[in-house]
Amino acid sequence: MNLRETVRRHWVLLVLGLGMGLAGAAAKLAQPWMLGRLIEAVALDRAIAWPITFIVLFFLTDAGLSAGHAYAIGRAGENIVFDARRTIGGRLLRSQIPHFSRLEHGDVFARTVSDTSIACLVIAQAMAQTATSLFMVGGGIVLMARLDWQLLLTTVGCLGLASGGAVLLARQVRIAALRNRERIGAFGSGLQRVLGALTTVKASRAEERETQELTRLADRARRSGIRVAGLSSLLTPAMNVGTQLTLAIVISWGMARVATGSLPAADLTAFVMYLFYLVTPLVLLFLAIGQIQQGRAAVQRVTELGTIPQEEEEEAGTGPGQRQEHEPAVAPTPAVRFEHVSFSYHDNAPVLRDVSFALPRRGLTAIVGASGAGKTTTFQLIERFYRPDSGTIQVAGHDITLLGLAELRSLVGYVEQDTPLLRGTIRTNLTYANPGAGAADIARALRLASLEGFVAELPDGLDTELGERGAGLSGGQRQRLAIARTLLQRPEVILLDEVTAHLDSDTEAALRDAMTEAARECAVLAIAHRLSTIVQADRIIVMEEGRVRAVGTHRELIESDELYRRLAGQQFAAEEALARRSPTSPSSTAARTVWPPPSPWPVRG
Repeated sequence: MNLRETVRRHWVLLVLGLGMGLAGAAAKLAQPWMLGRLIEAVALDRAIAWPITFIVLFFLTDAGLSAGHAYAIGRAGENIVFDARRTIGGRLLRSQIPHFSRLEHGDVFARTVSDTSIACLVIAQAMAQTATSLFMVGGGIVLMARLDWQLLLTTVGCLGLASGGAVLLARQVRIAALRNRERIGAFGSGLQRVLGALTTVKASRAEERETQELTRLADRARRSGIRVAGLSSLLTPAMNVGTQLTLAIVISWGMARVATGSLPAADLTAFVMYLFYLVTPLVLLFLAIGQIQQGRAAVQRVTELGTIPQEEEEEAGTGPGQRQEHEPAVAPTPAVRFEHVSFSYHDNAPVLRDVSFALPRRGLTAIVGASGAGKTTTFQLIERFYRPDSGTIQVAGHDITLLGLAELRSLVGYVEQDTPLLRGTIRTNLTYANPGAGAADIARALRLASLEGFVAELPDGLDTELGERGAGLSGGQRQRLAIARTLLQRPEVILLDEVTAHLDSDTEAALRDAMTEAARECAVLAIAHRLSTIVQADRIIVMEEGRVRAVGTHRELIESDELYRRLAGQQFAAEEALARRSPTSPSSTAARTVWPPPSPWPVRG
């Protein structure tokens, strides 16, 4: 993100506001001069109507232009904040998963919400304030020089010393502000960490420990904020000391010269008024410099976030939910094909090693293996959340690197293990991947996911509001809603990442039926641990330490692969224990029909 380009898009409002500010400053500078002329007219017994008229006119002009300046600059600042947040939000949503996963989400929130406001709104106003204050100071000095250059030199000397100290303070303000923004981001990250696992915190009786940790982070932010406030608070007194000293010297020396007749009383009055008029612009100038220093710290953080690497741009003519037309393949092609694919996270040990397999266009394929075997990574590579280190991946016969991201992800439906849902209605979540779905398609998806009866019983039906991450639904209901959302997408390939993990036996049986029906229309690839889900698969891929160890049906693998026999035996033991508690459980019934294995070898491990 280029913040300078964002600001440039609103140059008309900024220039208009700055112009009104400068014109208002000119009207303000004219007031002491006219007041001097009024005193001179009174002293010489001349007509005073015109000086009074001009003074009133300048007062009104100054007031009107100051109001217009504040509104134009404020509106431009809010527009810049809006553009910055829109740009940052879009870049975050299109960011590459490997880079986004390294960020602390609380810090991302702080940068996107508060830092954008400081970086854009404060800088827009502070820069305009700096320009108008400089004009006031410069114009005042010119007019004061015309009145009396000796008094001006005294004024510049005193104010120059105060200004030098203020500049040094402003530099320290910027350093302290950057540290403060970082510590505020750290507190936001810590807060989000515990709120995202609040039930775990409570169940672990960790409220006191986490409160102490949040208190520590908040105290670090407090102490850094106090330092910013302390340094910023010295800016105004530094200037006040200079201006008060200047006033004392100018008034004392000026009155002495008026008494001797070397300086007209009208000029001294105008000079003192200009000095008073310079006090506020000088204070505002150095306050604006302090704000700019704080804003620069925020700009640095926003710019860093804006440079997060993006997923490649969509191909021409491809948008969300659209599919490009490709030449049909001469012969039936696999729904998914991996050819010698290897992958590792952040240059660590390989997670996938020379993986090759093909997924038929129809049917249910299960992936099994111990934790860390690379099952979920396989899914993320298909969705192109990550890129393989070597090898090729094809979907529907096309290399996924040659497909637009929107097209690829319209071909592939993905149900994640933790089934994330969004705050909003059931309808919003259900149609998230297919906003234009009709009532018949919605009813079909609900029926296939065994949610039709549940939704019908809700007072508001599909318009029932859900809380954060689907709060208000059970774990199984959230899982089934995520599955219905994917079915409504009507993809070529459905990826199910252990979707039966949170389902009861009856719901699991219904979901297995849904998987079977979906597999008649498209390819279904499921990561599974439950034996009852595995045995109904048309094919099973066994993975071990990032490699494809074996491929076959349940009975084939029971006879030929020792690892699969051990995994299936462990699942059989677990489901047999469940069967003793619930003899009519669908899972236990399915398990008893396929175990013990029709093999002369005993189950090992």
